Amino acid sequence: MSHARIAITVPPEVLVEAKRAVRAKRASSVSAYFAESAQARGRSDELQRLLAELESEHGRPPAEAYAWARRVLGI
Repeated sequence: MSHARIAITVPPEVLVEAKRAVRAKRASSVSAYFAESAQARGRSDELQRLLAELESEHGRPPAEAYAWARRVLGI
């Protein structure tokens, strides 16, 4: 996989969290932390587009479906 170098500006607390993730071995580097975050955001955005498309095609699920999902998920 090729990589491109960029410069970004983040709030100090975000950088602190990225460094904390590296120390805790939840990310291999600060760069990896931000790359993984960007990938997660892309997946989330794609899921939101898919849900919007399903809703426009089929309408919103009925209230009973939401109640069922809450029961199953224990919410």
